[in-house]
Amino acid sequence: MKQIKHISTQLKGWLLLLALMVSFSAFAENSDFPARPKPARLVNDLANILPQQKAMMLNEKLAEFARQTSTQITVVTVKDLHGYDKGDYAVRLAEKWGIGQKGKDNGILMLVKPKTSESTGKAFIAVGYGLEGVVPDVVAKQTIIENEMIPWFKKGDYFIGIDRATNVLMGLTKKEFTADQYIQATREQSKRGRGTGGVGAVIFFIILFVIFGRRRRRFGAVGRGPSFLEGLLLMNLLGGSHQGSWNDFSGGGGSFGGGGGFSDFGGFGGGSFGGGGAGGEW
Repeated sequence: MKQIKHISTQLKGWLLLLALMVSFSAFAENSDFPARPKPARLVNDLANILPQQKAMMLNEKLAEFARQTSTQITVVTVKDLHGYDKGDYAVRLAEKWGIGQKGKDNGILMLVKPKTSESTGKAFIAVGYGLEGVVPDVVAKQTIIENEMIPWFKKGDYFIGIDRATNVLMGLTKKEFTADQYIQATREQSKRGRGTGGVGAVIFFIILFVIFGRRRRRFGAVGRGPSFLEGLLLMNLLGGSHQGSWNDFSGGGGSFGGGGGFSDFGGFGGGSFGGGGAGGEW
């Protein structure tokens, strides 16, 4: 009888120890990930690498896009990944916050950990289940991260790199252009280099007048600006380099203004992520 009680006491002790270890592990994991912001916002510069006014403008653009399309493109910068792989950290954080709409799973998390003297810079774009078809991994890595983000990050301009990447994601998710079209356009831009001279300028203006003429007939005298893809193709004809921002050609027919504060977009809706996306380092 005493032996049974002794075993029972030992078992209770082990169970208590196990419970404490599980609780500590859960606490440690939760402390590695930032809590969901209240009120929810789409630009969360926890690493303090974005000018405040520009962060507000970027948030307004993404909030307006979320209101129009329900797609939630969220930017999070952090100082430390706490030993996690960048992709694992991004997916876990996206799931914890519930980015995107439940059932639609139309959330995207753009994670950026800036480069320091002690560690490399890391970026990852995590894509919700519902958007993996329109933002495939190859586009996230080989074009958006490597072409739009890292070149600017290396110069220390995180805002332009993030802003350009969000413009591409907006155009893709709104289906203004396909992943294949975007890849082809970026390849053409890369081939053309930094300028084509007078002939390229003439072709540029001819196509510009055609585009705006078509849009005036379709939308009235005022019309709207060229789509992101049209803008990108126009820049290709001039051999556009990575010196300027493509804000004027952002998805949804133009960039969104704002800057008065962090705008409401309806809050995160419980979207799910399955590991889709890609990352890079510099």
